[in-house]
Amino acid sequence: MKNNYSDEIMKLKELLHNANHAVFFGGAGVSTESGIPDFRGDGGMYSSSQIDNPEYMLSRTCLEEEPEKFFKFFRTQMVYKNAKPNSAHLALAQLEDKGLIKAVITQNIDGLHQNAGSKKVIELHGTTKRCYCDVCGAISDSDIMWNSNDVPICQLCNGVIRPDIVLYEECLDDEKWINAVKEIKEADLLIVGGSSLVVNPAASLVSAFSGNHLVIVNYSHTPYDSHADIIIHESVGKVLNNIL
Repeated sequence: MKNNYSDEIMKLKELLHNANHAVFFGGAGVSTESGIPDFRGDGGMYSSSQIDNPEYMLSRTCLEEEPEKFFKFFRTQMVYKNAKPNSAHLALAQLEDKGLIKAVITQNIDGLHQNAGSKKVIELHGTTKRCYCDVCGAISDSDIMWNSNDVPICQLCNGVIRPDIVLYEECLDDEKWINAVKEIKEADLLIVGGSSLVVNPAASLVSAFSGNHLVIVNYSHTPYDSHADIIIHESVGKVLNNIL
């Protein structure tokens, strides 16, 4: 840990222990230490010259009109079956267990927060750990998407089985959004970790926060830095483990 952030970490630790309702809001930077790339960062799919138009590949249109192409891209670029929870996920689970974190809101779709032991997790963009039929809605084992080389087909209605994630051209789930806004509004301490806060609508959740203290832990600057009480340009795992 960099010495020049030790004071900020001590302040964050004090805020966390004094908070009545602390909420963590995380982005892709939480999972990079698990080997899952930040898609918009260096080395991510948006910076790769090998991937043409990733937004189309992850769109509703691609799923409907070119399902073979969609699933080939999904299996090779979006699924990290061997990824394990890192120190950030484990620390958040421990902080929740101690009663210091009341909820985790995540933009990630990897399911690693639950794997680490977090119980109250709001997955804004869904998860690759679940899938369902796009026609009849029947829930299926996600292995059918991962282990097949073809388009997965529902045995009940012959519809296409799809991952339970929010694709481009789709809206966020209303219930998850309402629950996330509720948690943000009830929070007196909001910790944002591993998010550049530029991808809407998820990033706009921060504007719903009216509590006492906003803390941002992220390597790069964010549009909300001017509103933050504490800014730490360091990995989420290192910061949270120093608090523990």
